Amino acid sequence: MTATAAFEYGPNHDFVDPRAVESGTAWWPPADGQPAGDYLLSPPDADTRVGSPIDPRDRRRLDLHAALTAAGIPPRPEDREAIEHLSALSAGINSTIQRWLQHTL
Repeated sequence: MTATAAFEYGPNHDFVDPRAVESGTAWWPPADGQPAGDYLLSPPDADTRVGSPIDPRDRRRLDLHAALTAAGIPPRPEDREAIEHLSALSAGINSTIQRWLQHTL
């Protein structure tokens, strides 16, 4: 068996779109020996997820990490203090720093 053959789907594997059916109904048949109506957990519905708000300072810190990494300058552990101080600055200053980093590409 080749590595790609292990990922090939046979004739019994169909793609099923969970959003193509009405909510509250199962979109997969019960397994053999499983009583009807006894289903595994359905996938989460992105529309009903509770968003977790992130602190603006944390958002700027994550954006700064991403911008540095995209510019080819992955932050080192000893850079943590500098990144914390930069993320404490205003959003305008952080967007300027990120713009400078984008122009290094």
